Parts: sequence; structure tokens; C-alpha cells
Amino acid sequence: MPLSDTTIRKAKPVAKPIKLTDGDGLYLLLNPNGSRWWRFDYRRPVTKQRNTLSFGTYPDTGLADARARRDEARKLLASDIDPGEHRKATRTASEDRAANSFEVVAREWFAKQEKTWVKSHSDKILLRLQNDIFPWIGKRPIAEVSARELLTTINRMVDRGAVESAHRTLQNCGQVFRYAIATGRADRNPAADLRGALPPVKPSHHAAMTEPNAIGGLLRAIDTYAGALVTRCALRLAPLLFVRPGELRQAEWGEIDLDAAQWNIPGSKMKMGEPHLVPLSTQAVAVLREIEPLTGDGRYVFPSARSPRRPMSNNAVLAALRRMGFAKNEMSGHGFRAMARTILDETLHYRPDFIEHQLAHAVRDPNGRAYNRTAHLAERREMMQGWADYLDSLKSDACSLMQSEGFASEFAAQPRIVVVGQAGTKASQEKRG
Repeated sequence: MPLSDTTIRKAKPVAKPIKLTDGDGLYLLLNPNGSRWWRFDYRRPVTKQRNTLSFGTYPDTGLADARARRDEARKLLASDIDPGEHRKATRTASEDRAANSFEVVAREWFAKQEKTWVKSHSDKILLRLQNDIFPWIGKRPIAEVSARELLTTINRMVDRGAVESAHRTLQNCGQVFRYAIATGRADRNPAADLRGALPPVKPSHHAAMTEPNAIGGLLRAIDTYAGALVTRCALRLAPLLFVRPGELRQAEWGEIDLDAAQWNIPGSKMKMGEPHLVPLSTQAVAVLREIEPLTGDGRYVFPSARSPRRPMSNNAVLAALRRMGFAKNEMSGHGFRAMARTILDETLHYRPDFIEHQLAHAVRDPNGRAYNRTAHLAERREMMQGWADYLDSLKSDACSLMQSEGFASEFAAQPRIVVVGQAGTKASQEKRG
């Protein structure tokens, strides 16, 4: 007789396992310890050997579910398919799908790339993936993610107004898909099909002062800043060095050689992941010597007010600019870089590649190779000193009255010897540029 739930519940365990048969190879094995296991006996299609499949335990697997699994197995047998081998293949396929999910592949790609990125940059990428991608397509096999599915996921960022982040995240997803293709886990990159599918990013620029009189007023305001010495010194160095705000606030005394007048920033702190050398003008050295008695015994040049074991806040310089009355659309922490780039090029007429190299932008030599951190060091050192002298001139009342034009013209007209070529030969005297 076929089994019923009542029959199963009333069955009592005995000293030996007993079979409660349901029919067509299905039975419930009642063990002495009281456990009830569903079993299905069958003969393999080719060898005709007896084999047994387990369908789970009762009551987790009910009678109706056990019968449904038996019927599925019998259909496979009718097609000369071994249900045991079919189960193994299905399980393996499921495991492969899980092992090749978008999240698994993305994290593998991230782990390989992370070593070449600055920590702040890698943190942003991982947060984008964790917050905006993994919850939606993270468990999907990467080879099965379609362009439409990816667009739907990315558009969630667009809908909340994060258009620029959406573009960056789509770019990261494209890099993950290309890695999957290279490692044999996908055949195509659906991110490439979404070119032009997102709304364009509205261009935004960091506010910067490039007019000499305005710069002079800013510099005088910085010199008279009434806040903490650490913040005032950071403000004074920002225009002199024009490094990125994150690089400035994380400066360490162990990276700075005041006697050699240079700051060696390790690649781990740089946006491009390459070490960078910043020549220090006499004015910059003077600022560092001023703050050295206060923070020189610690790790950071500009430590946090709350803990010397951490650098100053990411917004410290920006907040100080606001307290001095400079609006958001007038000046920003990044604006010192735009200020230096514009004036050094358009007013002081330094060679663009010297400026770009000092800004730590990607600069290539004639053979397409990236310059190392010491490239054009002598020229960059002179440029940084000339820049500091020019800034000093802007602070003076006389220079402000003349709108700084006299100094800039006289400064740009001075001759200099430029060293060119890898052999170090000297060219004739010529103007900057």
C-alpha cells in the first residue's frame, strides 16, 4: 500500500532499520535513532547495476515532494539518463555558476588591481561595487549578465542623481568583464554595448583663482589666518607645492628631507600609483621648519587635532578657506593645482611637460616611456623656486598696484640654460617655453 503521512508519523523505530515502501522504488528508511530518510532504488540504464538516491529526510522533505522527485528520476531513466549522474552534473554546474558569479570574478579582479592603486581610490571602487552592483547582479553567472540587465542596475545610480558615479561604475564593470573574458569565464563585454546609454556628465571644475590680484589677496589672507598653526602651515604650503589635498594632509616627516629640500611621496599615496618627488623652495622649507618643533616628533606633518596617529581631516584646508570668507565658487583645495598650472604656463611660460610632471600627471618621453620621478629635477627645482618667488611678489602691495604684470614680464624674459636629452648636453640659452 502507498504510504500516508499518518502511517509515517505512527511508525516507531526498532533495533534495526526498516523500510516503509511507497512504490516504484521509493521508500522511507526508518533508522533505530528515529531518523527517517527517503530513498529511491533503481537500475542504471547501461550497466543495469542497482543504485540508490537519497531524497532527504522526513518531514523536511514531505511525502508529496519525495514522490515528485521519484517521478522526475523515472522520467530520466525512461530517456536512458542515470538520475544519479544527472544530479552530480547539475550540482557541478551550480557550483561552477557560483564560482563564476559576477561578484566572485569582480573581487578576484579587484584583488589583482588593488596593489597598483592608492587606498582611497581602491576604497571608492570597492564601495561602488558593493553598494550598487553586487546586490543586484553579484550572484549572477558573469557569462549570463546581459547589457539590458547591467543598464537596469547602473540606472539605479542615475535615478538618484549620481550620474558621474554611474559612469565610473560602468567603467569598472567593463574592466571586470574584460578580465572575465581573459580568464575564460565570459565571451563578451556587455558594458561595451552601453556606450552612450547613460546621460552625459555635466562638466564641473574645482574652483580656482588665476587672476594675480585675487591670488595676492588669498595669500595675504592665508598669512593672517588666525586658526591652528597646523592648519595655517598646510594652507601656506598648498599654493607652494600644489599637490593634491590628500597628498598634502598625509605628508609624513619620514618622507621629507629638509636639508636636500625635497619631499619623496611613495607610490602608495599617489593617484597614479607611482612615487613622486616634490622639490621644496626656500619658502616651503621655511614653513616646514616652522611647524617641525610642534609635530616633528610624530609621524604626520599635519596630524589630526584629535589624534596624532592620524592625519588632519580631509576637509581641514577647505573649511579654513570658507572661514576666511572664500566662497565655494571662488576657491577649493584642488584649486591650487589649477592656479599653478595656469600661471606657470600662461604667465611664467614654463615648459608644459615640466608643469605636468610636477603635477604628477602621466608624461611620456619621446619613446613613449613614463618619466621617472627624478626626470628634469633640476629644471623642476628651479621652476618651483621661481613659482614661490612669484607668489611672494603677489603678496606685496607694490605688486598688487602693478597687477603683477611687471614682475611676470621681467621674470619670463630672464634667460636660462636648459638641459635636454638623455646624454645631458646643454642647449643654447633660451627663454622658458
